[in-house]
Amino acid sequence: MQKLLLLALVGLGAQLVDGSLGMAYGVTSTTLLLAIGTNPAAASATVHLAEIGTTLVSGLSHWRFGNVDWKVVLKIGVPGAIGAFAGATFLSSISTETAAPLMAIILLVLGLYVFIRFTFQGLPKGQLGKPLRKRFLTPLGLVGGFVDATGGGGWGPVGTPAILASGRLEPRKTIGSIDTSEFLVAIAASLGFIWGIGSENIDYGWVLALLIGGVIAAPIAAWLVRHIPPRVLGAAVGGVIILTNTRSLLRSDWIEAPDAVRYVFYGVIYAAWAAAIVYSVLQYRKNAAEEQQIIAEAEALAATGDAPDDKAAANA
Repeated sequence: MQKLLLLALVGLGAQLVDGSLGMAYGVTSTTLLLAIGTNPAAASATVHLAEIGTTLVSGLSHWRFGNVDWKVVLKIGVPGAIGAFAGATFLSSISTETAAPLMAIILLVLGLYVFIRFTFQGLPKGQLGKPLRKRFLTPLGLVGGFVDATGGGGWGPVGTPAILASGRLEPRKTIGSIDTSEFLVAIAASLGFIWGIGSENIDYGWVLALLIGGVIAAPIAAWLVRHIPPRVLGAAVGGVIILTNTRSLLRSDWIEAPDAVRYVFYGVIYAAWAAAIVYSVLQYRKNAAEEQQIIAEAEALAATGDAPDDKAAANA
């Protein structure tokens, strides 16, 4: 019962982060499941089954708050589902001894990306309102879906920064559209895992606990996305992911680092993590007025109808 309550709290916290940052539900939840000794394929399957419910509620909540661009959802979600099914069947076919450190490496890379991207970069400033085309979103969806299934998370860390970096979609709609399209990815990945490892290898009590926590948090996160500083949250979450997966790698059969080496790594990570959070807070305060102006201009542009761009997007 204590473990189920902990998983529910993990699901709640992960969804608060995911719904307000556009990433990290799967990465955070899978990292913690692996830390308590769960089989990699079963951990990813558990998280993706829970995500069917959390992404549905999150998508509806984002839609209610006007955070969703449905054209983007379809253009990236369908190829994302194809990539997720392929990734799930691949992960199900390899041994646990190979999968555990492989997944830790994927999660560590994603954690570093989240950490660096949101610590050192603010919101993009150019090209807001221009259409996102299929030739950009289709390969992005395929890669994001495959990484998401094999890493137990990655749809947000791949998709959200890429779309933000394009500068064509305002942050809240980027986050809302990525969260909503993840519903398709979660269904496809879950089917792939059930096909690959069988439903009997999945603990549905754990799925339910993660689901309950995530469903509670989803509407709160959709509201918070208008108010929370993304770069501060990204630095904090990225640090958790880096620390946890570094620990898994250093204790794995691949490395088996001695205690002295591990403690040096942990000390460096803690110091960098604290410095990044402080830096992110200071930079956010410095640039808050400018970033709010960018968002306001994008919302004003959206309110005019974007007629020329909408026509271009329809032909994309």
